[in-house]
Amino acid sequence: MRDGFQMVIGVPLERMIFKLWKHELLGSTWVKQLGLPRRVVEQQLDTRLILHVNPRELVHIRDWRELPKRRRPSSSAFIWNGDWDLRREDLRYGSRYRFISDIDIHRDDLTVSDTFRGLKARVDSGQPWSSHQQGLLLDTEERILIYLRVYLNFMDDMALNGFDQQKGKDELGVAVSRDGRLIKINRGLHRLAMAQYLGLPTVPVKVKAVHQDWWEKVTQKTHGAKALERMVKALQYCVPETEPGPLDPQSFPESFIWPPGKGSHR
Repeated sequence: MRDGFQMVIGVPLERMIFKLWKHELLGSTWVKQLGLPRRVVEQQLDTRLILHVNPRELVHIRDWRELPKRRRPSSSAFIWNGDWDLRREDLRYGSRYRFISDIDIHRDDLTVSDTFRGLKARVDSGQPWSSHQQGLLLDTEERILIYLRVYLNFMDDMALNGFDQQKGKDELGVAVSRDGRLIKINRGLHRLAMAQYLGLPTVPVKVKAVHQDWWEKVTQKTHGAKALERMVKALQYCVPETEPGPLDPQSFPESFIWPPGKGSHR
């Protein structure tokens, strides 16, 4: 129902208001204040929003888990204001990277991995892990092992053939901070963790949002199509944020050692 509503009403409406802004028609200032409709910006710019980065440099993700929803940027907007970019989490110490490294280290006997033990403990307690979105229920040891082997097979394919965007349902989304740095946002975190663990030289990421301060800086008071062109050119100079943020909810060790790279360097 949600997707149908977006296709029939949401997207056409967003296209209409974006047209007002792009051609600097009446109401364009109001559209800009709303942050520009993200979906339409993506349709307009398409591959021009894609950048190629070293996955081991893309180590910070926005963290607003404890922020009230009213203070979080809208996922439907392309221009975000506020302090969202100053509050980050370090992906090197996140659950996805721990998961990927754990199952690879114990690939010869997954039953001794921390991941298997954790999932098995949930089965034993009568609360097996499930995902309604993926249609999964890990209520037996066999199902747990099949689930873990799927990730290992995916990682082995990535090591052999490199990163294939078509093999994942979601793009690796990033947002541009006020300083022009790339910060990871949700989706594709397991695939990014695989690329980091394997030491792939590059992965494609797509810009899903930009900070309002950076937008104003690079567009230099231009509007409409000209502002978009200036923004696209400035994106080519954006690199991943490698430093912690001043509002990070927790600190992490300064030193981190990546495992030896073993991925495709085609």
